[in-house]
Amino acid sequence: MGLGVLEDRSMDHVPGTTRYFDDPERPQYAANGTDGLKCDTSGPVPIILVPQPSDDPNDPLNWPLWKRDLITFILSLTAIFATALGPILAANTVALSMFFTRTFSKVAELTGWFLLGVGVAAVFFVPSGRIWGKRHLFVGGCVLLVITSAWGGGSGKNYDSFLAARVFQGVATAPFESLVNAAVGDLYFVHQRGIRMAFTNLAVFGGAFFTPILVGRITNDIGWEWTFYFVAIFCGLCLPAIYFFCPETAYRRDASLNLDLVARTSAGDGSKNDEQGDKETSVANHQLVAASRSSETSGANGTGDVEQSPQVPHKTTWKQSLALFNGRKTDESFWKLLLRPFPLFLQPAFLWACLIQGLLIGWTVFIGVIMAQLFLSTPLWWTEVQTGYAYTAAFIGAIIGFVIAGALSDWSARYMTKLNGGIYEPEFRIVLVIPQMILGCAGLFGYGITVDGLLYNKYHYAVPLTFFALEVAGMVIGAVASSLYIVDAYRDLAIEGFTCMIIFKNIFSFALTFKAFEWLITNRSKAAPMFNALGIVQIVVCLSSIPLYIYGKRLRSFFYRNDILAFFKVR
Repeated sequence: MGLGVLEDRSMDHVPGTTRYFDDPERPQYAANGTDGLKCDTSGPVPIILVPQPSDDPNDPLNWPLWKRDLITFILSLTAIFATALGPILAANTVALSMFFTRTFSKVAELTGWFLLGVGVAAVFFVPSGRIWGKRHLFVGGCVLLVITSAWGGGSGKNYDSFLAARVFQGVATAPFESLVNAAVGDLYFVHQRGIRMAFTNLAVFGGAFFTPILVGRITNDIGWEWTFYFVAIFCGLCLPAIYFFCPETAYRRDASLNLDLVARTSAGDGSKNDEQGDKETSVANHQLVAASRSSETSGANGTGDVEQSPQVPHKTTWKQSLALFNGRKTDESFWKLLLRPFPLFLQPAFLWACLIQGLLIGWTVFIGVIMAQLFLSTPLWWTEVQTGYAYTAAFIGAIIGFVIAGALSDWSARYMTKLNGGIYEPEFRIVLVIPQMILGCAGLFGYGITVDGLLYNKYHYAVPLTFFALEVAGMVIGAVASSLYIVDAYRDLAIEGFTCMIIFKNIFSFALTFKAFEWLITNRSKAAPMFNALGIVQIVVCLSSIPLYIYGKRLRSFFYRNDILAFFKVR
């Protein structure tokens, strides 16, 4: 039993568990059973690379770190503009209600239809990304972002045309919501993912909160149409960067190179000792040597130079890397991949990830929808500019969440791996739920109480906005925790896992946009009862992390031995 994570009784090595994570107190030399394994030698102590890179120079794991970071930055930057389309109407509720002569609920539904477009499109884009790679979806999505943003700004007073534009804006955003995190799994080793996963989640989720700050001022000065025109312009600038500097990140890797996916069934009673652990590692090493013929590590980039044999492919030229397609990444059926995410909702780990990430995102959308009723009416009578500036608190909260998640994600996993004798368990990622629960639940309860007091001049407006910031910080931390756990524990299903999370959070948020104002009216504009209920639900969901942490390893083993996808005939 390692730090509360129960050992499995059926398998000696469960997929997701790795012999080492990044233990500075335990040098990973050949004497420790690492002969034949490639290591990161950029630091004072070698770190075993998980997954192991192949000898192919076209393997993204063999690219220089600066190149991988540049790709991540470009995709994250584009994701900021794409996801900005989600809350782009938050500060403009009154203006759009008057412009289209529609109710607040109808204006709120425009955000809901955008979210629905994201969720539905992800169902089709993810299998496409699995089969043909992600590059064509990133390029095509950016092109569609330019077209649909210009369409939204030029729709005039035609509400139906504007609604259709919102749906297709969601379709264009889907690749950046569903595949950017998966690209991080393609580009980085386990010990490099934490801070970068936090950065991409900040781009996808946190950057969206900066949008209303600008939208209010833009609407007031030059009209709401220009909020969409600016998105079209900036996405147009990102398009050549994606096309010329973001090659395909998906790679068809030999299964023996995935140390975190290697599994071995116990021949005995499942008991393990250090000698057995070393023997298991040695078996994996011999598989890797036979598969990749790796040589000793050396070289400035820390991944080692590999002596090429005639079987090693030639390095792809830059011109060749511009192709939108470079071959199939899997031989699996498109339709099986299309249906594959849905059975995963029955798998407790994936359902947990959907709830941990999706509920707080939904509550955040809920706050944004009802903010028009609470801040644009009595007693504040705020304008679009003031309401937009109110999102400064949410943006600061996103930054706080990013800092906390970035600081704790890899550090906590590294420290717990050290305490666990050099064995890394993906369940170590679940500890990030602790700050999520503290900040997120405090934000929900506090926002409901203080926003009611605001209406009776009991609190300054900065007080509920501070609690809004705490709720958003918890949202970002939860997004990082769930993403990291799925990537590390079920990396072979990471894309399907992200699809489940996107489907859940967008459908859930879509439903909330239809019921938000109705719920507020039912409670006679009292926010406290609503947010008390939301806070209780969030506490229950966060506490569900405890059994997952304890039994997560056995769960991984069970579903490896009893493939739920094979049961539903989608694998």
